[in-house]
Amino acid sequence: MNPPEANKHFFVIARSRVVVVSAVKVALFVGTMLALINHGDKIMALSLSAHDWFKVGLTYLVPYGVSTWSAVKAIKSRA
Repeated sequence: MNPPEANKHFFVIARSRVVVVSAVKVALFVGTMLALINHGDKIMALSLSAHDWFKVGLTYLVPYGVSTWSAVKAIKSRA
């Protein structure tokens, strides 16, 4: 299998229901914990700027990406 086909297969698996649902759950839990750790004072004071909201969004995207990557790699290694 050449690399473009391998990447296509990666994205097919990454969009599967089981991977997406799992990654969303991980992102919500881990992202919330990280957002509270990193921005808790501003969240409680309701003083988040647009820049802060952007960083909070990234805080959720990172665990989603890591969870998706790990799940796809695990699925592919079994095949």
